[in-house]
Amino acid sequence: MVEKIEKDHQRFRQIVKGKIRKDLRKFLTHGELIGKEGKHLISIPVPGIELPHFRYGDNSDGGVGQGEAQPGQQVDGDGSGSRGGTDPGQHLLEVDITLDELAEILGEELQLPRIEPRGRHNITAVKDRYSSIRQTGPESLRHFKRTFRRALRRMIMTGSYNPDNPIIIFERHDKQYRSWKPVRKPQSNAVIVYMMDVSGSMGFEQKELVRLEAFWIDAWLRKNYDGIESRYIVHDVYAKEVDRETFFHLREDGGTKISSAFKSCKELLDRHYSPDEWNTYLFHFSDGDNSSESDSREACRILREELLPRSNQFGYCQVASAYGSGNFIDVLRDQLSSAENMVTSRVNTKDDIYDSIKAFFAKGR
Repeated sequence: MVEKIEKDHQRFRQIVKGKIRKDLRKFLTHGELIGKEGKHLISIPVPGIELPHFRYGDNSDGGVGQGEAQPGQQVDGDGSGSRGGTDPGQHLLEVDITLDELAEILGEELQLPRIEPRGRHNITAVKDRYSSIRQTGPESLRHFKRTFRRALRRMIMTGSYNPDNPIIIFERHDKQYRSWKPVRKPQSNAVIVYMMDVSGSMGFEQKELVRLEAFWIDAWLRKNYDGIESRYIVHDVYAKEVDRETFFHLREDGGTKISSAFKSCKELLDRHYSPDEWNTYLFHFSDGDNSSESDSREACRILREELLPRSNQFGYCQVASAYGSGNFIDVLRDQLSSAENMVTSRVNTKDDIYDSIKAFFAKGR
């Protein structure tokens, strides 16, 4: 009975994953998905299945009035009443899946290649590997094939096996269980530095686009690395490091100097993250409205000389704004067109996040 329940549960999860794959673009833009991420699980609303049932009557007759009134008393309106609807409602079922499973679906559907970490892996982690067999253990670790073979062999040797009624009965000494031993393996670490323009032209809609895209970037990179650290930098004409909560909710009203964010990022990496030991991913979000052409050239210089040589990838995401000129993406493409580890994308609406994520990780860096 337990095995049957487990099979049904696995089948249900496969159905859920199939539904997520089918509607992945919609889930990528679902704000409520992010709000329920928690530590390890994400709650995704999946349309439920209504079981068939009998429904009596056709609702074609007029309804019967109820309440305090006298026969013949006039009522408001024409007295015709309104008929009940005939369309079924949309039922939702909250289903929890792990971030790892969600990232796996993301990678499969967007055809994202596995990331090849770089740098020295001088940090090790202890993990359990199931590489041996023992006679005792929990039923969840029972090795079915080995147990079946031992039971079949015993029944054949004792003459109790009947080919016309091939029922295999397990005895205690037939059962084999998977066993584990701790192994040390190199741990690939990565740091993600998120930088965002918080000047007056970046409003709530732009920050929502950044929040959604940053979540999926984080999910995919955590799928590929054992250890991830995320750092956050905001800037207008000055830049500063902040925590995650401040990053997504801070609203300022100044001008924009993009070079200030890149300088702050360089200082952060110099202090804490050696390029020999850390895989580095940099992402900058802005509406592209920089203060001057000279600052845009300075930002490109810092990227070319300081940040790109030490990074696995630099991603620039330009979000649409009613107030921004949006020309910094063109400056990057003109000044750094030969940089293989720089990727730029435009996100005007939530629907563009799907293609932006695919563009950022298409090369598997």
